[in-house]
Amino acid sequence: MKTKPTKRIGILTAGGDSPGLNAAIRAVGKAAISAYGWEVVGFLDGFRGLVEDRWVRLDKRTLAGILTVGGTVLGTSRDKPHRMKMDGHVRDMTSVIASTYRRHRLNGLVCIGGGGTHKNALRLVEKGLNVITLPKTIDNDVALTDATIGFDTALGIATEALDRLHSTAHSHHRIVVAEIMGHRAGWLALGAGIAGGADVILIPEISYDIEKVAAAIHRRSRRGFNFSIVAVAEGAMPKEDAAAFALAERRRAAARSQREKDHAKAELAALEARHAGHTFRLAKQLEDLTHLESRVTILGYVQRGGTPSFADRLLATRLGTACADLIDEGIYGVMVAARGDGVKAVPIKDVAGNIKLVPPDHQWIQAASRVGTCLGE
Repeated sequence: MKTKPTKRIGILTAGGDSPGLNAAIRAVGKAAISAYGWEVVGFLDGFRGLVEDRWVRLDKRTLAGILTVGGTVLGTSRDKPHRMKMDGHVRDMTSVIASTYRRHRLNGLVCIGGGGTHKNALRLVEKGLNVITLPKTIDNDVALTDATIGFDTALGIATEALDRLHSTAHSHHRIVVAEIMGHRAGWLALGAGIAGGADVILIPEISYDIEKVAAAIHRRSRRGFNFSIVAVAEGAMPKEDAAAFALAERRRAAARSQREKDHAKAELAALEARHAGHTFRLAKQLEDLTHLESRVTILGYVQRGGTPSFADRLLATRLGTACADLIDEGIYGVMVAARGDGVKAVPIKDVAGNIKLVPPDHQWIQAASRVGTCLGE
């Protein structure tokens, strides 16, 4: 009597690091081993590990003790399978990845990551690989999922930072401008701004009028409050810059010739370069308009680090164990999305290339407005 061959799955983490990645690796691995008796291998440093065939065996021993550890024991990178730098040249390595996949006799590959990872995962799906993904990013901007692994922890870190900045802002009668991560989506700045009691919240989805921001701070001063906290997302823009970006994007979309495309790309690159240092310019403008001393705090990578919150550990475990169940059912080409208290398998092709932005009528926006927070409008 022939025995049924043991399934073998691979796991990788790609893109920016995020609290809860290890919890997700653990959940997928332990469910695969304990519930189904499969073999599990982890590929190092994202998709590059697949290309270079660098891997480790994941067993109960290697998965023990990582639930509370930040970062990722597998390492990560932003390398793209179809545009990977190898020996000084950019090459399409998707066929090499497919060969590694087959050489390891994998039944499935689990990719844990954000927006870029889902685009890359789709390329592997199109190569015929059995791929399933988990949504991870502190920006909470992956489409079709209620939450992403890492967001809750980053939200807590950013909120605690705003709490601490209140005391120094009050003591020195200053405007403190805190830059919070989020190039395209404002979930983190908005959530932390509300929870941390920021007086002004500026996010990418709502372009702001600097005069109206200054007027809001003036109103606080007239009521006897001699300090203000401004929570600003990296990608927040004044109205004139947002209009310039929108025009450049339309030109790129309408470009037909290579010359037009190159010109549009150069225009966007110039605008991106001009946006660099935006938070410092914002602070200087507010200082000039309000005559209050302004200081900038950039939270930066501190938001990505440290022990994952209990909510992120729970989310990672829910999604990771559901991922193993879907693999057992032979369901691939999907992302395991969080939906309420449950999960839902959604096609990777519907996730890749899309982004979950803050809707203008979202409850958080309404709540911020009703407590008197200035959103720059």
